[in-house]
Amino acid sequence: MSLKEEFATRNFSIYGQWLGILSMILCFALGIGNIFTFRLLIIIFSAICLASSFVILFVEVPLLLRICPTSSGFDAFIRRIATNYMRAAAYLIMALVQWLSLLGGASSLIVAAIFLTATAICYSLAGLKGQAFVGSKTLGGAGIAQMVV
Repeated sequence: MSLKEEFATRNFSIYGQWLGILSMILCFALGIGNIFTFRLLIIIFSAICLASSFVILFVEVPLLLRICPTSSGFDAFIRRIATNYMRAAAYLIMALVQWLSLLGGASSLIVAAIFLTATAICYSLAGLKGQAFVGSKTLGGAGIAQMVV
């Protein structure tokens, strides 16, 4: 199934997964970009944003759990975030943390908060519509992970 065909399925978990990848890129870039400010709260929230990007990477690209040396506790934590509702909750928590970064003043971390919220909404809609989680084959979903073993 090509990327175009995946988007044509109208499965919100596919949209959520790709928005998650975009959120991961934004969290990484904005986390690094804001860590060099002179405001302590923004530095703390940018470090959290940077850490969130690595969590998102392992959640959205399951192939990495097989090829990267991680602890069994971390693997178990990431594997618990498997259903649409769990992913929506995880993204909502990360989004709320980034929305709280406004307490330290306006910064570009709000962009990460917006995209994390949009990702949480997509996964919530997939859960509410009863759509099963479908991982994109491009990102290591069904098919690719089997070839590595």
